Amino acid sequence: MTERDRKRLRAAFAAYLPLPVNLEPTLGEALARVLQNPGSLIRPEIVLEISRAYGLSETHATDLAIGLEYFHTASLLFDDLPSMDDAFERRGIACVHLEFGDAGAILTALALINRAYALTWRAVGASVPDRQSRALSYVERNLGVDGLLNGQSMDLHYAMLPHDRQTTEQIAMGKTVSLIRLTLVLPAIMGGAPESELQILERIALYSGLSYQVVDDLKDVIQNSDETGKTASRDLSLDRPNIALVIGIGGAIERLTRLINLGDRMLRRLVAMRPSIGFLETLRYELGEEALQITQSANRDAVGRTA
Repeated sequence: MTERDRKRLRAAFAAYLPLPVNLEPTLGEALARVLQNPGSLIRPEIVLEISRAYGLSETHATDLAIGLEYFHTASLLFDDLPSMDDAFERRGIACVHLEFGDAGAILTALALINRAYALTWRAVGASVPDRQSRALSYVERNLGVDGLLNGQSMDLHYAMLPHDRQTTEQIAMGKTVSLIRLTLVLPAIMGGAPESELQILERIALYSGLSYQVVDDLKDVIQNSDETGKTASRDLSLDRPNIALVIGIGGAIERLTRLINLGDRMLRRLVAMRPSIGFLETLRYELGEEALQITQSANRDAVGRTA
């Protein structure tokens, strides 16, 4: 991914939801604020690269990349609400609901979702008919009651569920893995990837999604808000799923190491089949570096407690 591509994605994130001149000012300000603060944009970068590997046009790949990122951003706005995670900070600035109210944050999220569907449908519509139906079903499965919504509901009602690894990872499958599946697998479906490669991409999405969730959980336990750019220590205070709280920091680090190793095995198989997927090795390296930093932070924290 070149710096030119990254600049183009940042510009597209800001521009692909055009705001009409007669838009109600509060909603307009809230949307403008979100669109000008896109975060890392790692997911749309992956979508563009996967799309290139499977022959999608740049135009439709960008539509899909920004559409999926709008879905992700909307999920964060919902997550931060007082009725959910009651967060104060996201991406280094105050959460939207704190400046524009709960209703403002909800309407902003719905505007993003509405536009996300339009962009996703436009991208999928360029595929051949048999791929279209499979792609749309895949979107529905991962965003709907079988995926993201179910994971979010389990997260909110975690107090009534077993606080074990199985339940915690089931929730992560819905909340985190679902969106990563869309990022990795959906453009491959649209590009007509062989079934063998789709199955491997599914496994990579699973291991990567769970890995990222473990890293996020460890950050919530170990780091402060200045380090993470979002409200920290919320999982313990709200009784929300966190693998580091369930199996301990050491157990979470061991689990993270195993998930990364399993993902590496799948990635090597896929790159042997399709060398143009090799860019994922760079992302794997970045995940490994973040895991190393978390491990070092955990070790320093443990030393501090015993000193």
